[in-house]
Amino acid sequence: MMVRKVEAAREVWGHITGYIDTPEKYEKARHAMAVREWTRMKKNDSQECRNCHDAAAMDAEKQSETARARHAKAKAEGTTCIDCHFGLAHKEPDGPGPKEIKVSR
Repeated sequence: MMVRKVEAAREVWGHITGYIDTPEKYEKARHAMAVREWTRMKKNDSQECRNCHDAAAMDAEKQSETARARHAKAKAEGTTCIDCHFGLAHKEPDGPGPKEIKVSR
């Protein structure tokens, strides 16, 4: 957890050093920061999501038909939560999304 906290402090350092100290600079760097985070989440199989949302505990009967089909497809293809559920906690940045990022787990 300490390693993750140090990694997260990168944005604080960016603000202190002037890299993202204005809304314009922050907006310009948003996609690169998002890609870094999406890559991390793809590598750890969206562990932050799974801490609360255990796939085994999901009740397929409570999901829509579309959600059931998409979750089954994601499981078969080995994709992870962030591939589809990005842009939930933060406004989605301009540019390619996490599905375009290739990582090896």
